[in-house]
Amino acid sequence: MAEDIVLPIPNLNLSQQYFTLSTPSLSHLHETARKELLEGIKADQMAPYYRIVTSTSALPLDQSLLDSMEKANKEELEKLDERLAEAEKTEGETEISDVLRARANYFTRIGDKDRAVEAQNLALEKTPGLGSRIDIALTLVRIGFFFGDYQLITSNLTKAEELTEKGGDWDRRNRLKVYQGLHLLSIRQFKRGGELFIDALSTFTATELLSYNDFVALTVVANTLTLKRPDLKKKIIGAPEVIGVLPELPILADLTKNLYECHYDKFFLALATVEQTYLRPSRLLSPHTRYYVREMRILAYNQLLESYRSLTLESLAAAFGVSVEFVDNELSRFIASGRLHCTIDKVHGVVETNRPSVKTSQYETVVRQGDILLNAVQRLSKVLY
Repeated sequence: MAEDIVLPIPNLNLSQQYFTLSTPSLSHLHETARKELLEGIKADQMAPYYRIVTSTSALPLDQSLLDSMEKANKEELEKLDERLAEAEKTEGETEISDVLRARANYFTRIGDKDRAVEAQNLALEKTPGLGSRIDIALTLVRIGFFFGDYQLITSNLTKAEELTEKGGDWDRRNRLKVYQGLHLLSIRQFKRGGELFIDALSTFTATELLSYNDFVALTVVANTLTLKRPDLKKKIIGAPEVIGVLPELPILADLTKNLYECHYDKFFLALATVEQTYLRPSRLLSPHTRYYVREMRILAYNQLLESYRSLTLESLAAAFGVSVEFVDNELSRFIASGRLHCTIDKVHGVVETNRPSVKTSQYETVVRQGDILLNAVQRLSKVLY
């Protein structure tokens, strides 16, 4: 088996389609998702995974289809077992390792999670080459992504990182960044995940994990939220890799461009469109939709308020294309939670900014963290003494 070939297994597009079918609010996408999910299952003869999706009514059970796929799985596994027995009798460690990897990859392809993980771990133990061991660890990460098993993802990302530090090549180091970045986005670590994606932007090769367009889209989503305005222009809007793809992602192009150019009414419309057509339908981003939309609104409000000492509520509402009541309620909520540094004079209909000094902010942070530490020490002393 060629070490430089990375098989796109399991097919992560199928887990996205399964998520779509399992989400009632995405009913307008169900017909396409059902078709793509069934076609993908048939293409890879995924009998174990077919049992899972039919047990939750995502797809209707076709017993004849299931029987034919199970028969095909059984025949292929018998062939692999025969090859393994022959290799163990007459051949060396390399040939045995190749068969073990082929067997593990077959379990991975058909969506048999438990047997795939067990077989991949056995192949990892028996495979001598460092590059191949990294590939197996990343395959286990993909199995984790496919089934939403975060413990499997984190443990094997750590393993892949340790192996890479021992001497992984340039390509595998770059692919690992994409895997790590995707995991970080999935747990709402947009800043660090976005940084890793930018690092891999010009060297992306991890097409077994996600398509290039999806990778660029996630890079834009993460970094539009976390980058400062000059960096957003330099690293995203002006990046050749992003420029080449954004025409195919017009919604995200509108979001980033209108935020940077301070067209806040158009930005709000773009954000609402991104929420409905990109964030909510995404298996990865859906759990973070409300957080992302809220943080983007706060970012836009701060960006505008930093330019003025005071603004009328009417002008602020007009800038964002919303009603005075809406902006009054939203600003009040964000001010109360300490996310916006301004006050609202409701009598005169004015919003006044009050930027805290950096030193004062740092002092308050030190005091707050010191209180937390002292409380922890006191609780510990009660336990010990």
